[in-house]
Amino acid sequence: MKWLLLIAVLVAVALLATRGIWRGPTDRAPPPPAARISADCEGPAEFAEAARANARDFAGLPWAPFGVEERGWDAYAPVIAREVGTDCAPDSPGFAAALARWQAGQKLPATGRVDAASFEKMRVAWMLRRPFVIATRQGQCPQAPAEATLAQARPEEGYWRKPVQLRPAALEAYRKLVAAARRDVPDLAADPELLTIVSGYRNPQADAARCAAAGNCGGPARANCSAHLTGLATDLYVGAAPGQDPTSSTDTNRSFQAQTRLYAWMARNAERFGFVGYPYEPWHWEWTGEPVTP
Repeated sequence: MKWLLLIAVLVAVALLATRGIWRGPTDRAPPPPAARISADCEGPAEFAEAARANARDFAGLPWAPFGVEERGWDAYAPVIAREVGTDCAPDSPGFAAALARWQAGQKLPATGRVDAASFEKMRVAWMLRRPFVIATRQGQCPQAPAEATLAQARPEEGYWRKPVQLRPAALEAYRKLVAAARRDVPDLAADPELLTIVSGYRNPQADAARCAAAGNCGGPARANCSAHLTGLATDLYVGAAPGQDPTSSTDTNRSFQAQTRLYAWMARNAERFGFVGYPYEPWHWEWTGEPVTP
């Protein structure tokens, strides 16, 4: 009788395994991508010194890649990782190895270190992915759309429910991006303000008057000709350092934002929905699905 019971159990287990309902200890589901790549991130050994140098410079490198004095490249780590095709930590040999492969492809010294020459190559590429930048290369500010053609975001889509307008197709693309992010990033459920729109379309005359009154036109904080006049640019709430405004360009705030899971997701996925970022401002994203008229 015991033998019959044992046979019945073994048959039941076999049926469950073949139907994918039960997995034995040697037939486990594959680990998530982060777990699969962790071993690769620990090597190769020849990039250990480059990894140590990157770790030193991560928060300490003095430079001005966007014309403003900064310290460290931590605010750019997610976009650099996406550019070189790695999910490894910035201080790992695997990250350095991926960067070295990218450097070799760009005919740069394949050191595996984040340096000014490598970053400048990336910075130019990032800027030229923005149609707004292409449209302004001749020194002319693009035309603003007729405000009657803009769509109004829903109240809950605006940061603290502020009124926001965008071009209709850009607003629809934004909604698709948010829906995907909410599926993929658990942090979004904890803070419903995340990915709400801090700023969308800005009337160019009103924007010029505002920055003139504040005395900050033409600087990194507010350009003379803003991408927001196109109705395609958004400032999204991606979090803020304690006590900081969500669009503050301080090193503290930008570093905080860049190290969130949400920003890492945006760096990897926003382009799938037609959005490209301005890496100096982790909150700034522009939709590329419609032309910018010079």
